[in-house]
Amino acid sequence: MRILIADDSSLFRERIKDLFKSLNNVEIIGEASDGNEAIQFIESNSPDVVLLDIRMPGLNGMEVLRNTRSKGNDVVICMLTNFPYKQYRERSIAAGANYFFDKNLDINLLLEVISSIAKN
Repeated sequence: MRILIADDSSLFRERIKDLFKSLNNVEIIGEASDGNEAIQFIESNSPDVVLLDIRMPGLNGMEVLRNTRSKGNDVVICMLTNFPYKQYRERSIAAGANYFFDKNLDINLLLEVISSIAKN
């Protein structure tokens, strides 16, 4: 399974890469620090999963999500945020996100979900 990490925090990206090292069949194929980079990477590399921060410079995660879904891309999108407001969750799911995670509380759940997807 090929994953793109799109988050403006290099520390968070490193944390995720370290966390996923323990998973079989999972490869981090790229990183993006803003929404524009994320869209370009998705279009040119076709990842299986995108870990997408809601708040990023340039295009935000919601704009990347909408753009990706408008093109019919069925990549698995996991929205990530430090601001797990109910309206963010609802808007993300309505716009086509497969999952929504709180960066502070749901990292172990994210690991479980990615591990489960990789096994299928």
